[in-house]
Amino acid sequence: MGFFVNFCLRGGDKHDPKTRRRCGTMSGGIGIFLNILLFLGKLLAGLITSSVAMVADAVNNLSDAATSVVTLIGFRLAGQEADADHPFGHGRVEYVTGLIVALAILLMGFEVGRSSLDALLHPSPVEATPLSLVILAAAIAVKLWMFFFNRALGRAIGSAAMEATAADSLSDVASTSVVLASALLGRFVSFPIDGLAGLAVSLLILKTGWEAARETLDPLLGRPMDPELAADIDKLVLGHDKILGIHDLVYHDYGPGRAMMSFHAEVPADGDLLEIHDLIDHIERELKAKHHIETTIHMDPVVCDERTAGLRQQVTDIAKGMDPALTIHDFRITAGPIHTNLIFDVVVPYGFRLTDDQVRSELTAGIKGLSDRYFPVIQVDHSYVDVRG
Repeated sequence: MGFFVNFCLRGGDKHDPKTRRRCGTMSGGIGIFLNILLFLGKLLAGLITSSVAMVADAVNNLSDAATSVVTLIGFRLAGQEADADHPFGHGRVEYVTGLIVALAILLMGFEVGRSSLDALLHPSPVEATPLSLVILAAAIAVKLWMFFFNRALGRAIGSAAMEATAADSLSDVASTSVVLASALLGRFVSFPIDGLAGLAVSLLILKTGWEAARETLDPLLGRPMDPELAADIDKLVLGHDKILGIHDLVYHDYGPGRAMMSFHAEVPADGDLLEIHDLIDHIERELKAKHHIETTIHMDPVVCDERTAGLRQQVTDIAKGMDPALTIHDFRITAGPIHTNLIFDVVVPYGFRLTDDQVRSELTAGIKGLSDRYFPVIQVDHSYVDVRG
């Protein structure tokens, strides 16, 4: 297994389209070959024993061979270079491939369930032979190998499509094990265990299909940036002395290795503009080199005098007292003869326990507690990064 994984990677970058296409070709080719062999073997066993569960399991492997073809084609399409019609590349084809695999798994689950119900309503005798038992045991071993292979390869290159294929192989292990157990028990029980085994197989297939569909739909619909990646970006950017804070981070996933990102970086208002601009360019290059993310950074100048810094910290403490997930940015003050405006944005996670108006109201009450002269002007933003613990 390690040989195949290392052969696919060959020391290449996992984000490189050529490396991913090579891995997809290897996974798809092996899947097609082994699943056709398993289909023929299980079909033979099912015909010999007249077992609907074995035949259903065989058809399941035939569908796996078809989805391996889809995976192979999908990785080759995803590896195409960007063009005028698709300037961000074709990387999301890989997610579409994973979704097609998941839908095929769900369809097969329904078909297996229908055949199994028919076997329950119209049972027929099933007699397992030594050959059929050996075929099923060998199929379990092969599918276990395919599970570990696709999981290792999928994790190595971060592929949702291969993770879905690995999950399908694991469900096949479970379903074939159920068929094998029913074949062994069929000699000792009188009720239609073959049909029950088929139903159990269909439920396992449907569960796998649902989980695989959910995993591939998330990046297609648009999911938040991974919290660990967001934390690493914070660490890298804030590691530069002239960067005081970052906010409004927006992440766009166009497929593995094809991501774009933008955020606002707070910089000293009295700093040297050319020097800070050069630093921003440098950070954008750093993020590109380390995370393969095209980044656009907007500079937000902030006043760093002692009074502003002190008031900002007090308002931050009030927000954190409401909930540790709340953060503030773009804090500035405008002083007048009667009152002082405290102008800032507060970032609220999606699904927060308070409405935007309630957040403003509680923050306003806390700030008024500092002084009646303070007049808060609050803009509520929602985070594009998953901050749930």
